[in-house]
Amino acid sequence: MNAALQSAVIDSKTEANPIPENAHLRESSHAQGQENGNILEVAFTPANPRFRESSAKPPRRVPNAERRSREFLTPAEVESLINAAEKLGRHGHRDATMLMIAYRHALRVSELVSLRWDQIDLGQGRLHVKRLKNGNASTHPLHGPELRALRRLQRDYPDCPYVFTGERKGPLTDSTVRKMVARAGVAAGLEFPIHPHMLRHAAGYKLAMDGQDTRAIQCYLGHRNITHTVRYTELSPERFKEFWQD
Repeated sequence: MNAALQSAVIDSKTEANPIPENAHLRESSHAQGQENGNILEVAFTPANPRFRESSAKPPRRVPNAERRSREFLTPAEVESLINAAEKLGRHGHRDATMLMIAYRHALRVSELVSLRWDQIDLGQGRLHVKRLKNGNASTHPLHGPELRALRRLQRDYPDCPYVFTGERKGPLTDSTVRKMVARAGVAAGLEFPIHPHMLRHAAGYKLAMDGQDTRAIQCYLGHRNITHTVRYTELSPERFKEFWQD
């Protein structure tokens, strides 16, 4: 048999079906082929190298350290970001409320878009935070600015199970929130590109700057391991303020 030919066993009833690429092929002798009339010799030609996929690798992701000098926002930057978001687009109040809730309760973007009204008690001023990434759930108090913003949001978007929804009354996607935050950062005049997770870091930094107990910050952020919380206290300059007495 010609060395360029390989034989595949094909049932006579299914000869019209193509052979899968991962099908097991076996060689057959001419004697076996004469005894079994269901054996068909199939010729395979080598693939044309011009049509092979390109071996070029996609560009590497730029490290965060090269894009921005820090991964958190200051309280003043958060305030300007919220004000800028309120003036953008048709859903300014919704977007501004979303940023305020994400900042004050240190929510990840996935926790933010999945927030439901049954987690919020406007009468008692309570928010039940369900943490992802195996984090600890907790109940946070809601204060005046948040309650007023949420009540208005509930009036503007009635009959929706999710707090932050689009025009079709469905929850927003992570990508939508990221794009909105990026646009608000540009409108606010921030000198570096930002992303939603920087609001969570901003909350931890703010609490550490205020001198809050590290264990309390750990519970508030939902960290199971306190080593993830210590990063915020390491950024706080309060522990160095007694070093120089001029």
